[in-house]
Amino acid sequence: MAHTDHLTMRRVLRREIAGTIGLLTDEQDFLAMRRYRSFTFDDHTIYLQQMEALLRARAAQGGHTTLALFDPEEYAEYCAETGLEPDTASSRTRFTAELAATGATVPYDGQALDELVPELVDEAIRQATWEYASTLLARIGPCTTCGEDIGREAFNRASDLLVRILDTASPGDRHLVCSVWGSPETLVSVLHADEDAEGITRLDEAEALEFTTVLALGIATRSPGGLVMRTSAPGTADRIYGWRIRKDGLEPLTAGEVFDAYCTDIESGDLISPESGVDYCVPPDLGKDDGTPGHRH
Repeated sequence: MAHTDHLTMRRVLRREIAGTIGLLTDEQDFLAMRRYRSFTFDDHTIYLQQMEALLRARAAQGGHTTLALFDPEEYAEYCAETGLEPDTASSRTRFTAELAATGATVPYDGQALDELVPELVDEAIRQATWEYASTLLARIGPCTTCGEDIGREAFNRASDLLVRILDTASPGDRHLVCSVWGSPETLVSVLHADEDAEGITRLDEAEALEFTTVLALGIATRSPGGLVMRTSAPGTADRIYGWRIRKDGLEPLTAGEVFDAYCTDIESGDLISPESGVDYCVPPDLGKDDGTPGHRH
């Protein structure tokens, strides 16, 4: 009987798929969807188990599937804006197709869901951060004194700074974190820049765009913030250094300031034991400004 029920669930799930699956990763979101009579699942754990079984079956048949986060509130707003009846599988499928075009998605490559869900959540946060920062940058508008578009000039400057940071970094893998406070919300962006066997730095374009946008927002709004980088290479100690954001770009942190930043709990302010095999140091000289325009009034 249980086997028959599971097969029935998978048939129902297939009706919800349009090449992209809108996944209810959070139990509260799952419970919110239960208000729709056409949503017939009643146990979140079983729902995830059957979703994973379906993903594996599709992969075994050569099917390509991507996953997106299904947000019940966004779904309700979408149905209200488009005039769709929310209590139907076809409306959920249309919303999921919209997510595939505009939302954060990750491909399914045979991973277990407990590995894939954090990746999906991170991707959704990354996209939301980029959209929010981009909106704030665009709202700044032109300088009343010189007419320059402040947001665009700050983005150009941030792009140049990122290139110089990577060019002056030690060989190895780089992990960068940019934080901007009070703009009006705290934004944090992470960028991984790994070196391949040929010594070429590989960047995820979407990550790099988000990172540059957040850094640009800090520069344009003159908000307090900073950028810290960790470089790792075989046979050497990891190196950690960073800068504080200033109106014209970046100002180097001292080794002591970097140590304090890494060895202090952000929320509690308590001291954290320093890592062994890590060198907290001053950043390399980024070189002379290349003349990239920047808003400096």
